[in-house]
Amino acid sequence: MLITLTKSYFTLLITFCLTISVFKGKAQTPNNLYEQTSETAGLVIRYGQDIGAIKDFYSPYSVNEHAEYQYKINVLNSPEQRKRLTEVNNDYLKQLDQTEFSALSIYGKVDYILLKKKINFELIGLKKEEEQYSQITKYISFADGIYALEQKRRRGNYLEGEKVAGELNGILKELKTDSLAYHNLPGLDMPLAKMTKDALLGLKGRLKDFYNFYNTFDPNFTWWVPEPYKALDKALQKYSDLALSKGKINTTQKPDSSGIKGVPIGRQELINQLQAEMIPYTPEELIKLANKEFAWCDKEMLKASQEMGFGNDWKKALEKVKNSYVPVGHQPELIVKLYNDAISFIKERDLITIPPLAEETWGMVMMSPERQLVNPFFTGGKEISISYPTNTMQLQDRLMSMRGNNPYFSRGTVQHELIPGHNLQYFMNSRYKAYRQDFTTPFAIEGWALYWELLLYDKGFAKTPEERVGMLFWRMHRCARIIFSLNYHLGNWTPQQCIDFLVDRVGHERANAEGEVRRSFKGDYSPLYQVAYLLGGLQLMELKKEMVDSGKMTYKQFHDAVIKENLIPVEMLRATLINQSLNKDFTTSWKFYDFNK
Repeated sequence: MLITLTKSYFTLLITFCLTISVFKGKAQTPNNLYEQTSETAGLVIRYGQDIGAIKDFYSPYSVNEHAEYQYKINVLNSPEQRKRLTEVNNDYLKQLDQTEFSALSIYGKVDYILLKKKINFELIGLKKEEEQYSQITKYISFADGIYALEQKRRRGNYLEGEKVAGELNGILKELKTDSLAYHNLPGLDMPLAKMTKDALLGLKGRLKDFYNFYNTFDPNFTWWVPEPYKALDKALQKYSDLALSKGKINTTQKPDSSGIKGVPIGRQELINQLQAEMIPYTPEELIKLANKEFAWCDKEMLKASQEMGFGNDWKKALEKVKNSYVPVGHQPELIVKLYNDAISFIKERDLITIPPLAEETWGMVMMSPERQLVNPFFTGGKEISISYPTNTMQLQDRLMSMRGNNPYFSRGTVQHELIPGHNLQYFMNSRYKAYRQDFTTPFAIEGWALYWELLLYDKGFAKTPEERVGMLFWRMHRCARIIFSLNYHLGNWTPQQCIDFLVDRVGHERANAEGEVRRSFKGDYSPLYQVAYLLGGLQLMELKKEMVDSGKMTYKQFHDAVIKENLIPVEMLRATLINQSLNKDFTTSWKFYDFNK
């Protein structure tokens, strides 16, 4: 029997082992203990495991083409699965309510608040899903028949093949009626159309799971069922292809020529998500913030442009910087040089503890041409993925890629992707409070990496005007992300306006601007992901001012403490560092930005 460890189980095992190691010997102190756990950590771990068990049990399997192994696939929740998730989440709210909050350490209180926030956010999502699902059931009236077969399959019930074939034929008849009615619709709100497609693909996966379990193993089943199954499977695929074509975006936006389609979520949903991310500002306030930061960048860019001899024509200075790209084939070599420059700068100033193994084990790969369509610049994590031209690209696209990844642009962001940015995050988060993985937020993920760009600029890492131009380009880019993404989701801008803004206001290559906007609105990113870079960085800069500039901590103490708390909201990180007085009904309130400075 092949036994595999899931990610969540592995996390549980590691956390348990680390916690046990803390208790070995009398020399260990409460501070050592809280590096790895808290009084609430066990509840957090059990919650994650229980939710994972529900999702795993009610999700179908997929089999690889050689049928050598099976793995679970993510599909839309079935009504039964949604009901159980709701019940389990509510049960954990009750368990939290029975916890003596006042007796907890600040670490336990933070975990309590984060778990409660997580559960409430999940319950809101499940309720919204249920409301939307109830609006599309008339288009998938046959779904209960497939769900019923799936229930029998889970416990291996013996089924009469002839009867199953008849049931599948009946389901197919209902599907054809539903799909014809759907085809005749003038249109459907895009979120409902998307859910219809997700439901149909989910049903297709569940039916396939049911079929694969019995087919070839049960002679009676194998005699009767294959042909009706193939017909129903084909019909589900055809219906799912139709589903999204009926989707209409409810927006007053003008017709758009970019070809990029997304779904603006609107002001209220933006506010809801900002509250969930512990950002106590309105979208309009954040646009104002970004414009203020942009104005600072403009002044700095003009200073650098003047030093380079281009006066106030900063775009000419930017053009010179772009044309500094290295010869074909030398980009990986450049990345290593820039990484070494940054690490030397950081070590000389003793800014953070860098484990030797972290330095030893980071890797690099080359990014595929397909992925470069949505990631025109290199990305990072366990390894750095380098975006640079390939022989399959058009000549013009090759040149834009090389110009967009020139040494001065890259100088400001290599450490963002590697150490002390995403690579060090990956290394440390797997070793400290790994049970907090479900509390991860992009305001911490991207905020930490962006913070280092801000800090290194302030400390003089950019020594020449060309280097300042390169780092300022990215800072302007982060400001622009807030402005264009929020305006898009507020319904004020189209994707094409966003592209033009990046080209005209930031100086992007057009292909790179298109990739950036496509990534923002068609990728697997939350609507606030692009906003999170600069906002998270500014949160950490304000916290640095409070803890380091005041003399309460050294840079190394501050950075080591921050990264060991894992990727939690920065406001909760702040609460930990200042030992803030908290209550169990805590809501976000930290105003981290001074509009008057």
